[in-house]
Amino acid sequence: MTKHGKKYMAALAKIEPQKLYSPKEALELAKESASAKFDETVEVHMRLGVDPRHADQQVRDVVVLPHGTGKTVRILVFAQGEGAALAREAGADYVADDDELIQKIQGGWTDFDVTIATTEMMSKVGRLGRVLGPRGLMPNPKAGTVVSPEDIGRVIEETKAGRVEFRVDKTANLHVMIGKVSFGLDQLYENMAALLEAVRKARPAASKGQYVRRVTVATTMGPGIKVDPVQALQMELTE
Repeated sequence: MTKHGKKYMAALAKIEPQKLYSPKEALELAKESASAKFDETVEVHMRLGVDPRHADQQVRDVVVLPHGTGKTVRILVFAQGEGAALAREAGADYVADDDELIQKIQGGWTDFDVTIATTEMMSKVGRLGRVLGPRGLMPNPKAGTVVSPEDIGRVIEETKAGRVEFRVDKTANLHVMIGKVSFGLDQLYENMAALLEAVRKARPAASKGQYVRRVTVATTMGPGIKVDPVQALQMELTE
């Protein structure tokens, strides 16, 4: 059995374990119960009514959080020619436009958070699947990270501003960061509302019954706070 420290137990004591909180109550409680010396990440965890073993019940998409994630994102772009120039202009941290950087990645280098690739570069990127795949870094058309050269700038800007990919795991759960404890309550609420809207829109046609079954809010070091899934699905962005 995992042993928790005094700060965790003090935070846990503030939470009613069986209560389903409203989204705003849960976010407020998460902020109040954060006790780490660093700026903890705020995450939303969802259990979905899908069976990920079936291809037609996969849930994978992206959302641009209106207030960003609070995290500095390092972007690597696979592109050549005009695409490479546009990537550098848009602020890409690394541009793999020759074999030197590709070989470095083959050797295990992955000091970046997101990869974007132009369609014509995917034949080379495919060789990096064993390195990038297990780390969730492989560019994918479904995630909007395989693009035409003219779209590179837009995708880089969105990623820097708070573009987040979400993908259901093998146990039908989603785990998505929506900001930092230092964010204002309204900022976290609007980021969560944007995420829930994107998850609603990503519902597979093959999903039957209740789609969002459980919602939990938690900080990096804090306990989970249960959210009423009905209220979560009714969240709306404020004007």
